[in-house]
Amino acid sequence: MIFLLDTQLLLWAALDDPRLSREARRLIGDRAHELTFSAASVWEVGIKAAKGRADYQISPRVFRRSLLENGYDELAISGLHGIEAGALPSVHRDPFDRMLIAQARVEGIPLLTADERLAAYGEPVIVV
Repeated sequence: MIFLLDTQLLLWAALDDPRLSREARRLIGDRAHELTFSAASVWEVGIKAAKGRADYQISPRVFRRSLLENGYDELAISGLHGIEAGALPSVHRDPFDRMLIAQARVEGIPLLTADERLAAYGEPVIVV
């Protein structure tokens, strides 16, 4: 199965953060699954690191390279993703999360997240 991981899960997995749930660890660690990250996550890391956010103190270049070296596939942002993101109901205002949800919907890929607020969007969001 293919999964798109949200930025928070990607960072937690990279840092082996204890906040990463057992279920998330199981899904991410299962080699039968194809793991994908969005270009939006690299963009988010870059913006939040530049703002000095303590939880985003990683170079976006290092972050992206590490994901690719660990077998993750990168999902580019398309115009269709932008259209879908703009059409989403205003359940969640974070533009990065909205883009991830839009990409998951357009591509038909489940989005793995620890953010329970995103569950309000229904499929394809999976809270782990």
